[in-house]
Amino acid sequence: MEQGEAGSSPLAGEKAGEEEDDFGYRLFPDRKKPTQSFLVRSFFTFHNKCQLMLRMTLETNPYAQLLLEAMKQSGCTVFNDRHFSCENCDGCVSGGFDSATSQIVLCQNNIRHQSHMNRVVTHELIHAFDHCRAHVDWFKNVKHLACSEIRAANLSGDCTLMNEIARFKFGLKGHHQTCVRDRAIRSILAVRKVSKETAEKAVDEVFDACFNDLEPFGRIPHSRTDAKRAYRDFQNRDRYNANL
Repeated sequence: MEQGEAGSSPLAGEKAGEEEDDFGYRLFPDRKKPTQSFLVRSFFTFHNKCQLMLRMTLETNPYAQLLLEAMKQSGCTVFNDRHFSCENCDGCVSGGFDSATSQIVLCQNNIRHQSHMNRVVTHELIHAFDHCRAHVDWFKNVKHLACSEIRAANLSGDCTLMNEIARFKFGLKGHHQTCVRDRAIRSILAVRKVSKETAEKAVDEVFDACFNDLEPFGRIPHSRTDAKRAYRDFQNRDRYNANL
């Protein structure tokens, strides 16, 4: 789940006390509505803008391009019309990964500018990549969710210096790790009916292993330039492997 200016995670869950988890779907009300025709949706400015920004991200953003290539190499080719859906969401989220449909939800009412779209798409593609490459139990194992949230916060650009300054959060030593931990915990709490202590425990137990899992980037892409280098290295790695 990517929590941006409005505030996103895989939709799944477990029980807490007597209340059954709703899998996070309360944050994405359009998931339960009948699909509208393209003609009807095209009249809504938010939807048109969302589609245009999505196309721009997929065609030009190195973070997204690397993840799309990695998904394809893993046997999970991503198609724009099938795997992305622009919808209205709760005001606290920017996007989510619906593991039941293998679909990324983009919150058209909360994503207002291109840089935000770039970050949300990247964040959710990391969840999709994890879903593709591993047997992730989104619904019952909070540690699995925590691991993917750590990776998404670490590798998507959520915790870049500029983004943290924009949130009025400043730090020196270890600030990136602190940001990743905090955002992973926030994302879990947004879509799971678990206590803060449970979320913190899950994140802390898997943090080191998941923070150091840099696939498919091979490095933490702290900037667009870093992401371009990572994309180039990934392409070269594929060429090398193909020649073995």
